[in-house]
Amino acid sequence: MTIHMRLFLTIFTALLLMFPAKASSQDDTGDCLPDTSAWFRDLRRYVARPKASDSLDVARLEKKAFWRASAETLGLNIGLWAFDRYVQKGHYAYISWETIKENFRHGFEWDNDHLGTNMFAHPYNGSLFYNAGRSNGYNFWQSELFAIAGSAMWEMFMECEYPSTNDIIATPIGGATIGEALYRTADVILDDRSRGEERFGRELAAFIVSPMRGFTRLVTGRAWEHRATTGRRFGTPPVTVAFSLGPRLLVFHNGDDMAKAGLSARIYLEYGDRFSPETRHPYDYFSFLLDLDVMKTQPLLSRVEIMGRLLSRSLIDTHKTDLSIGMYQHFDYFDSDTISKEQPALPLMPCQVPYKFGTPASIGGGLTLQHTECNRWRLDAYAHVNAVILGGILSDFYRFYHRNYNWGSGFSLKGGFNFNMPRKRFNAGADARFFRLYTWDGYRDQGNFTGPDGRPLNIQGDRSNGSFFNLNIHANYRIFTRLYATLSFDWYRRYSHYPDISLRFTDQYGNMSGTDGPIITSDQFGLKLMLTYHL
Repeated sequence: MTIHMRLFLTIFTALLLMFPAKASSQDDTGDCLPDTSAWFRDLRRYVARPKASDSLDVARLEKKAFWRASAETLGLNIGLWAFDRYVQKGHYAYISWETIKENFRHGFEWDNDHLGTNMFAHPYNGSLFYNAGRSNGYNFWQSELFAIAGSAMWEMFMECEYPSTNDIIATPIGGATIGEALYRTADVILDDRSRGEERFGRELAAFIVSPMRGFTRLVTGRAWEHRATTGRRFGTPPVTVAFSLGPRLLVFHNGDDMAKAGLSARIYLEYGDRFSPETRHPYDYFSFLLDLDVMKTQPLLSRVEIMGRLLSRSLIDTHKTDLSIGMYQHFDYFDSDTISKEQPALPLMPCQVPYKFGTPASIGGGLTLQHTECNRWRLDAYAHVNAVILGGILSDFYRFYHRNYNWGSGFSLKGGFNFNMPRKRFNAGADARFFRLYTWDGYRDQGNFTGPDGRPLNIQGDRSNGSFFNLNIHANYRIFTRLYATLSFDWYRRYSHYPDISLRFTDQYGNMSGTDGPIITSDQFGLKLMLTYHL
């Protein structure tokens, strides 16, 4: 089973096993309307009634166990290496003392793995290292040290390939983002008061969501210990969950009107209160978005977005208006593939794949606004400005091993709004994302990406700067109490400039032409008609 499918089953199973009790914030009787969710922004419905954590649970779960956390980190690396070496028989897993010494002698370089491997799989592995610390009593910042240590051990000792610059950045930073979101999700699922089949189901779901926490509960006996309290580290926070399912149409429009249809699913989870007066701990509020496609030639996992709040402060807190400012950690992953078998006719045409993009390490500031006119309408809006420490974007020229993208650093802008009319059962809005990446160690010409000794050049890709833009326009209409009809339109645009590349080519009529510093753009449009169910 692929990691993408495993992730889907993980989240789906876990969410179904959450608390059956419902606490709805919906009220059409005339009261002012409360907070709303960030993506399926109708009135928030909580999967369980919010409740503060028990002091006994907090004290027990925050007791640190350094040696157990270290052993879990070490054991995870050894287990992954053994699987790669003896089951997968990967060439990189044939290690020796000589390969370890060579790794230290040579040092770090940029690797050429698939975008999905570097942008998603490695951060997911980082989340396991992170949760080795988190599940043994350490806080958010301390657990990051376990992610760094686990990643460094793997890079220096567990592979015969040179240690990777991008992995030592993306694995621990992206791992903390994914890891904290999954750790807190597992925390909501667990309930030490339960027994029998319900207890088994909760423990299994929590193990799938956060394997290192599940493993720790097994070795400590907490997995079957019955207690008078829930055993949750964070109590029961406000949690909103929505599932969407329906057909998706993709159109790749760059001189050719190519289209493909299939099935699409979306999972959205919002944890905590977006308008809490202050954030006491990192990720007391976060949102998690995952898109899956069942479509020929397209990847199963098409999008992942996590926005976790690190700290915040309320600027305006009145009966009608809430405005807060905060610092957020971001994880973004967008993946598409070709919907055409035809090769580009000219070098200046975009490659068959319209876009591939990811930012596993990004942090910045954001504003969130909510204004309510009682019993009539509500407006939600947000805006973020972020520094991208490390990201990757599709390249039209760089092709080496599994890699077809450039690494870079830069910035991103995010914003959106939603207009809600509860009496009309209708809400609509838009969300926009803009990313700009610059390679700071790139190849200056098109051609052979190897040095004189035949080894790959230690570079981020082409010397280039690239932009990625996504605009989503959506509308929801409530059919029944928890069921909505959702119409969604997406525009994806990639813009890449290669200032040091010179192209010379002959067209179909035999005329010679060329360009210096080519600029290549690529557009893809998507349309979804889905049913959305709020738990």
